[in-house]
Amino acid sequence: MDLDKAKQTFILEARELLAAMEEALLGLEDNEDPGESINAMFRAVHTIKGSAGLFGLDPIVRFAHTVESVMDRVRGKKITLDPPLVGILLECHDHLEELISSTQEGVEEAPGSREVSQRLLGGLAPYLEGHGVAERASATLATRPAGPSSERWNECWHLSIRFGPDVLRNGMDPLSFIRYLGTLGRLVHLASVVGSLPQGEDYDPEGCYLGIELDLETDAERQTIEDVFEFVREDSKIQILPPHSKIEDYIRFIREMPEDERLLGEILVAGKCITAKDLEEALATQKAELQEDGIIQGRRIGTILIEDQAVPPPVVAAALDKQKKFQERQAQEMKVVKVQAEKLDRLVDLVGELVIAGASVNALAASSHNGPLLEATTVVNKLVEEIRDNALGLRMVQIGETFNRFRRIVRDVSQEMGKSIELEVHGGDTELDKTIVEKLGDPLMHIVRNAIDHGIESADLRQARGKPPTGSLSLNAFHDSGSIVIEVADDGGGLNKAKILKKAIERGILREGAELSDAEITNLIFEPGFSTAAAVTNLSGRGVGMDVVRRNIDQLRGSIEVESYEEAGTTMRIRLPLTLAIIDGFRVGIGAASYVVPLDMVIECLDLGPFLESEENHLINLRGEVLPFLRLREIFRMPGEPPARERVVVVQYGETRAGLVVDKLMGEFQTVIKPLGNLFKHVRGVGGSTILGSGEVALILDVPQLIGLASESGHRRGTAALSSSYQN
Repeated sequence: MDLDKAKQTFILEARELLAAMEEALLGLEDNEDPGESINAMFRAVHTIKGSAGLFGLDPIVRFAHTVESVMDRVRGKKITLDPPLVGILLECHDHLEELISSTQEGVEEAPGSREVSQRLLGGLAPYLEGHGVAERASATLATRPAGPSSERWNECWHLSIRFGPDVLRNGMDPLSFIRYLGTLGRLVHLASVVGSLPQGEDYDPEGCYLGIELDLETDAERQTIEDVFEFVREDSKIQILPPHSKIEDYIRFIREMPEDERLLGEILVAGKCITAKDLEEALATQKAELQEDGIIQGRRIGTILIEDQAVPPPVVAAALDKQKKFQERQAQEMKVVKVQAEKLDRLVDLVGELVIAGASVNALAASSHNGPLLEATTVVNKLVEEIRDNALGLRMVQIGETFNRFRRIVRDVSQEMGKSIELEVHGGDTELDKTIVEKLGDPLMHIVRNAIDHGIESADLRQARGKPPTGSLSLNAFHDSGSIVIEVADDGGGLNKAKILKKAIERGILREGAELSDAEITNLIFEPGFSTAAAVTNLSGRGVGMDVVRRNIDQLRGSIEVESYEEAGTTMRIRLPLTLAIIDGFRVGIGAASYVVPLDMVIECLDLGPFLESEENHLINLRGEVLPFLRLREIFRMPGEPPARERVVVVQYGETRAGLVVDKLMGEFQTVIKPLGNLFKHVRGVGGSTILGSGEVALILDVPQLIGLASESGHRRGTAALSSSYQN
């Protein structure tokens, strides 16, 4: 069971890494310095390969290894990450996702997976050719400076050797070490160092007093050079300093290492900056410097290694920076806890029941006229509000992740259509309910595809119209009047209203000679089966899509509007509620019934009489602004006579305002939204229901629909049509 949980964790992390890889690949063109993105992609594939190996997932390991090798050559600047290679790597990303999905389903390899792997590996093969010893050797020879100079020595390993006094006595020949070093490369500089020799009887003719300073030009690793002195290291002092270019390689390698929990010395050993023997000696030195009370006297491992010239200071600084980044990331990760969505949904449901129970308690406390009880329930009510806000906050997610998925879609679809399109994303940090985000993907997909196919013209047509050849498509999200607004805008050809009107008449949607406003004409694109495409393509032309968009948006209690100008572009504007669970409501009464208006849409409340402009046309004059109003008593066909003093609740949705005339105002309260049953789902003007503290059911008003009705010309006819839906 533990292994299954670990594998599920691997799958989740692999998907996150692949998402980061895709985002990095798609953002390369806009990135002036792609180095960090390339390193991020390499680390992602490297981590997936390593984790897959722990679970014996050989197909993933084999495929990821080749992708990793190509990425290693890219970050080493041996090959260029050009558009064809980006395309292949995106396909590799998709294939890795499929392999991960197969693992999740318990299948080692899905049908056809091996063929896809072979095709992609064949596409990567040209980028791996020549990646061997011959290439490294030629590159090394090409970078060697000509002529003796100090700059040339900077490209050599520098060895400072002080042989121990017993080297000769133990049968070791110092010159044999020098000769062997010559087999590893070329000795560029050699100088002997003889310290002050002992005088008289203190001089030992069998002792060794020789020191050597030499510069070695070689491609060998540090460990290989250290192994030369394996038999004399205990008695001798050997310092090995890497060449300048090697220092840069060490630093680069350390920065590209996976961020995990390691001590400084372990990072330096893993980066091949020092050997395990160097670290062991430094630790021994540190231990020897311990005071009697066990406190280190001052020198840390990094300081010891630098002062002993085992490693250059810049390399230690890079290792310390790597260690610090891991600690910061670990501190950040410790603040995040992954919770299953079902648990969050259950929590919100329980909070909703708590809100309803709290409202009932408040009602009982108010009727009891007990002061202390009322005070206690007020405190409880505030705590319930905080719990509600925090519970809903757990379900709020940023829409940026959804937006970023369209980078790949825009790239692939625009290439398929032969168009050059640049995607701009704004407001990615805007948060809304995760349920809304999940259901928003398909509508946005339809809109984006239509914008690419129908909206943005070909490069030739754009240039003929005086536009740049590259089209622009933007996704934007922001808060407005208690709602979330999502805009999809393009600078294409816009909607041809004459063509839309003609097609609507041909399909029998409109009668010949019908007069419609611009808004009514553009809304025809949401009719089922409506399409003006001249030919059916893989993307559009079958009349399926925009009617689905409107239906899905309506189910989310949202609205969609179109703003379009011919040859200038189109903007699709989706307006959605912040959440579908719990809201602050404003309760109003009509007769014996109660209704709830979402509080964030309420602007103000006032008496109808002083502001009534025209009873016949249903208009009020609000300080010089003429607004339409609706009588909810008429809409819901409530029996009885209205009170002598009617009230108006001024509401706003987007840029439009209207008045709702009610009998009485009953104040604010928390509203738990309950969906309407199938019997009432077609009832207009109502968006849901809620349970009051008394146990009664109150309907939640669909303010956008009511405002739209009030704003229409001749809305009295609309009122009659709406009220007819309540007759039965």
